[in-house]
This record gives sequence, C-alpha cells and structure tokens, in this order.
Amino acid sequence: MRPYINIKVLFFLCFVTRVVANTSHPNIVMIIADDLKPSIGAFGDEKAITPNMDKLAANGVVFLNNHCQQAVCGPSRNSVFTGQLPNRNGIWEFGQKLRKVRPNIVTLPQYFKQHGYHAASMGKVYDGRNTDGWSTQDKASWSEPHSWPKGKSVLGKYAGVEAKALVQRLKDEGKWEKSVDAGRQLRAHGFRPSTEAAEVKDTAYADAVIAQSAVNKIEQFASEDKPFFLAVGFSSPHLPFNAPTKYWDLYEREDFSVHTDQKRAKGSPEIAYHNMGELRSYSDIPNQGPIPKDKQAELAHGYYAATSFVDAQIGKVVDAIQTMDIADNTIIVLWGDHGYHLGDHGLWNKHTNFEQATRSPLIIVDPGLSSKDVVVKAPTELTDIYPTLCQLAGLPVPNEKLDGKSLVPLMENPQAPHRGVARSQYRRKKGGKPHMGYSIRSDRYRLTEWIQCEYMNGEFDGDSIAIELYDYQEDSNETINLAADPDQADRSTAMRQTLREAFGLSALEQ
Repeated sequence: MRPYINIKVLFFLCFVTRVVANTSHPNIVMIIADDLKPSIGAFGDEKAITPNMDKLAANGVVFLNNHCQQAVCGPSRNSVFTGQLPNRNGIWEFGQKLRKVRPNIVTLPQYFKQHGYHAASMGKVYDGRNTDGWSTQDKASWSEPHSWPKGKSVLGKYAGVEAKALVQRLKDEGKWEKSVDAGRQLRAHGFRPSTEAAEVKDTAYADAVIAQSAVNKIEQFASEDKPFFLAVGFSSPHLPFNAPTKYWDLYEREDFSVHTDQKRAKGSPEIAYHNMGELRSYSDIPNQGPIPKDKQAELAHGYYAATSFVDAQIGKVVDAIQTMDIADNTIIVLWGDHGYHLGDHGLWNKHTNFEQATRSPLIIVDPGLSSKDVVVKAPTELTDIYPTLCQLAGLPVPNEKLDGKSLVPLMENPQAPHRGVARSQYRRKKGGKPHMGYSIRSDRYRLTEWIQCEYMNGEFDGDSIAIELYDYQEDSNETINLAADPDQADRSTAMRQTLREAFGLSALEQ
C-alpha cells in the first residue's frame, strides 16, 4: 500500500487537473448487491471466492467498517439515495412511498441528472415497495425508463429441474395460467425452496441478464459525449440462494457448519431479536423452532455460492468499462444494502442492529485518485456515498440537505478524522407499542439504545427501555452485553450521549 501522503498529493493534482482542464465530469457506475455482507476476500473473508470484487478493491478504496442505516432493503436504499437517515427521509417501513413522504426530495441520481448527467438504472436499485413501483424505481431519478430484464428460463427466481417439472405437471393438468406470475403459482403449490443449484447457464437467472444489459448500456453511453450515471442492481445473494451448479462447486459442503455462537448474547434484551420470518417463509424451512444443522450448512453454502455468482456478474460490468476504454474517466462504487446473519445469535436474515446485519461492503474506485489497494478502518456509513460522489465528480455538495459526510478525506488519508461513529437504527413493536433501536458503531464499540417512541408521527425520542454495549476487540461475536457492567458505566454513559447527539435526541440528564 502506498504512503498516504503521496496519495494526498496525487489526488490533489489529479483533481485540479480535472477541473482546470475543464474536462468532462467523470462517469459514475454504481453496482448494488442485495443482502451482500462483507463475505468478500478483500474484506478478510478467506472462505469467499470473489476474484472480481477483490480486483476492484485492489484498484480502489475499501471501507472495512462501513454500516447501513437500517438493515432492510427499502429503508437502507432510500438512505443511500437521499443521503439521509431514516428519521430525516421518513422511510422506515415497506409501503411508505418516498415521493409521498418527501415530495421535494432530490435523490442522488436525480441530482446528477440536474447537473447534466444521463441517469439510467436496471435491476433492483430502489425497493419498489418504497417508490412508485418495481418497474419504474422512482421515475424522477432517471433520464430514461428503468429496466429490469428477467432470466431467460427463470420461473419465479427458479430455473432448475424441479421447478420445470412442476410447471409441466400443472400445464398437463390444465392448472397453469400464462397471465399469472410464475413465482406466485409455484408458491401456491407449495414450491418455494430456500436454495437451488441448477445445471444451467448464468443467463437462466436474472442477474446475468441484468449484467449483459448493463454491458450494452455502457457500450451505448461510451460512444456519447454526455457523462452518465448508471446504477446496476443485482438481486443476489438475497434469498432464495440460487445459482448455477458451477458456483456451488467452488465450495465443499463440509466447509460449512453451524455458527459457533448461536446463543443470544448474555444480558441482551428480547427486543434486539426477531423470529426470522423471512427465512421461515420458504417451503423447506420449519415454521418455528431451530433450523436443522444440515439445512444451516446448506444455507451458508448457498449464500457463498450466490455471492460468487453475483461476483461473476459484477466482473462483466467492470470488464465492459475497461473494454470500452472509459476506465480513466469512470468512478465505480460497489455497495451492499446491509449485512446478513448466517446463524450467529441464532439468527438468519438481517433486521437487527447487530454487527452482522449493519456492516455492509463499500468499495470506491476513482481514476482521478491515484490510490490503489487502500483500506479505511474508520467507521463510515452508506449515507456518505451521496456527498462523496458529488465531490469526486466536481459537483457542488448539498451538505445542508444531507446526513452523510464526504469520504474523500479518508480516501486521501485513511487516518483522517471523520464522524467517529456510524449510525444505524431498527424499528420494533413491543407490547403493541412502537420502539426504535438507535445504534452507533465506533472503531471498537457498539452502543444500542431502545426507545419507545411514535416515530411514524415524527416523535423520535421517549422512554429508554434497554441498552446494549459490545466490545469488538474482546468479543467479536457480541456474546456479552456489557451495558450493566459497573466497569463500563462511564463508557456506556459517554456513548449514550454521543448516540443522542448523533440522532438529534434529547441529552441525558446529568
């Protein structure tokens, strides 16, 4: 890794050259992977086979301690595209529509569109349940209609022999309706497995077709004079964990076992957990009780297979940028919308304020910044993407409208001061009453405070019902809640005050 002082000088020279020479603004290619935790080689996961994301990281900046603002698809993505915390943009739940809640909001791609960019998107970029629909993905954000190509032989996300056999049987019995969504019909007949390994080409699944569509767009835009903002959203590794067999074969099943820490953290509150309803909605998962050990191994194997599959699709997009000879003027940003539980704490899916749910990968490659293979360990968050891309592209940064903070100083110097903590939150109901769990992550600790409040009515403060404190240096798997430890009283109080300042809540009484 190069010394940061050289990075700083070279970045300044490159940035000045870009502005003074009045060259065109750089293109932006944003790549999003659904439910992707940092199960990536470049993030220290030795099991993960992710050569394309590793290569991308080697050519840019990796943010190791990056966190989402709410560990569920729609609210997390809205925080990225608004640069705001959920308490500010007003999106915490599915069904809330961004433009109804905040009709005058200017999203990240919309802001670039207003500054002369052609903004386009495909795949899962926003979550359609929080915008104007899956097919449009917030029409105001884009210069052209959003597209969502489907897999060539996919049947409700499935492409294997079992799905095809069921469809054929239903057709033979006259029960198959062409006008009805395939996935809905399969579910109605009890077919919704949590994994699939199929002997098919990549293009049997939607993500590979999305990748090819992105390649086609890059080829089109490369021949035009206007700078572009292209958002490419992949659905993997979201459930179901489906991928061609060759990606499953990259791993051995015996390499996957149940997580070593499946118990709840000692002293942790009940409200911190959930019943894994998302996973239990699949037909091969029990409705209640523990997940069988062999199924847990299969799920973990499937998650890594799906991650390797999406890695291959990401590689196709990045290769197209190189092939079209626009890499020298194209910024690439890769992020996952949140992390994922794979059995830790006895949990699967996301939907918590624990580390495995909030920590999400973030990689930024900027050819105007002559730094490669740079690792940032400071706490960062997904809201920081908005101001960072504005600054890197030479656009005015609307700081007063954003909760995020530009990462450019950290890209120049990984030891530069930033925010000090990353902010996350998650909502719950307890006793029929709404609660919000506010959480901050420092370089070593996490403090979470659960507060009863009517957040949907704009009331973000209230009675504190539970506190969690974890020390990742001594307890990386969050097995002990230290909030009640007398030796941690001063730290707990100090971090509670920091948390309240970070979320704009009332100060603690002295």
